Amino acid sequence: MSNTKQSKTLKKSTQKLGGWMPHDLHLMEHWLKKLMKSSKAKPKKLIPEIAALRELVYADNILHSNVQLMFWEAYRLKQNTPLDWQPEPIDFEQFLVLLNEIMYTAPEAYQTISGKKEEAAGMIGFPINALLAWPMATSYGYDVFSNALINQQFKKILKHWSKFLVTPESRYTLIDNDKKDEVIAWLSPKAQQEMLAVAKAALGAGKNPIPENARFADVFKCNPKDNYYGYKSWDDFFTRVFCDNVRPVSHPKDDSVIVNACESAPYRLSHKVKLSDKFWLKGQPYSLENMLNFDELAPQFEGGTVYQAFLSALSFHRWHSPVSGTIRKGYIINGTYYLESLGQGFYDPAGPDAAAPNNSQGFLTAVATRAVIFIEADNPEIGLMCVMPVGMAEVSSCEITVKDGDHVNKGDQLGMFHFGGSTHCLIFRKGVKLAFKLYGETPSENASTNIRVNTEIARVVK
Repeated sequence: MSNTKQSKTLKKSTQKLGGWMPHDLHLMEHWLKKLMKSSKAKPKKLIPEIAALRELVYADNILHSNVQLMFWEAYRLKQNTPLDWQPEPIDFEQFLVLLNEIMYTAPEAYQTISGKKEEAAGMIGFPINALLAWPMATSYGYDVFSNALINQQFKKILKHWSKFLVTPESRYTLIDNDKKDEVIAWLSPKAQQEMLAVAKAALGAGKNPIPENARFADVFKCNPKDNYYGYKSWDDFFTRVFCDNVRPVSHPKDDSVIVNACESAPYRLSHKVKLSDKFWLKGQPYSLENMLNFDELAPQFEGGTVYQAFLSALSFHRWHSPVSGTIRKGYIINGTYYLESLGQGFYDPAGPDAAAPNNSQGFLTAVATRAVIFIEADNPEIGLMCVMPVGMAEVSSCEITVKDGDHVNKGDQLGMFHFGGSTHCLIFRKGVKLAFKLYGETPSENASTNIRVNTEIARVVK
């Protein structure tokens, strides 16, 4: 790619998909300056996992060069592209310090600046992504974040952070309203209303199960009498569950009905999917072998159907079974964390993805850290199918809560995302004829409304 062909426009919708980044990207600059200030006020020794990342990079001349160049190229290209925000340049050493600072923080509900409209869920789950959104959009960034050793070390770093996010100390963002830094607590009335609004707006079969006058405690299991609503950690809050009857299972006894596995908005519906395809191309076609890590069961899905949908920042983040059946096998595939499609970076004529890797969701099904859960449906007309939750950036902590051989009923829990949410796929074999019901939503990155978990999304037709 020629370095002279910089993008001249910025995609206007990229930062909106899923609500993982603020609509006003200047808010990211405000957050970054605050992080820089706190890291300078109380300097901390690098945690061992980040110190090891530093050693890894400096031990390899080529890797070190690529890392340095990705930060330099990001800064240079930003000056030639009319982006929505222009943060201070970051080099590798500064990135390590800021990354280290994040290890002692929990995601904040809002990130606003004076005179601006409050932004829901700014930085939720994606603070590291905010540091890397532009570096990963460079050609050097592609090389860095496709490096297996880099991804192995980031996995260790994220595991370290996860240990903090499951402690009581991580709950401070649930109740702290920091007027100085304009952060709003997750359990503040404003944030609760935002979460309620997202849950109420979700589409599905039949009457909306959430009454118009419902309160947070009517929708999510919690204890409002407790200061932290009974949540033991930030992650415990994030993986909160719905109250009984808030997400009823559509036609629980009818095995021809397939229900939504995640509270999510439709991203793509593809038929006649190839076993092997060039998933790295701009169109990001599905490649079943790569998606399923060359599993011996992958060829059974050649020519089949893939339905993909994405989770929003304020949504429910657990996965439920779309069918009744037996778990054939389920496991985690280790993959990348901050890799995005080359076609979505700075050299895309339409402009770089401001909230990378949001617009790389098709590509991520083949490369990102993900879970695969094969289910043998009780309905022989469905037979073997697969649920595949896919991690994005630091939102790659997938936990499977079922075991091989378990029988699950439609709507039973399969697992969950920790520390964030992401995207997922339902994969069906060739010959399974399905009529999808998406409640007026057109699958795309612009789908604006979630479809309820456990509600009907497809039906087997003969």
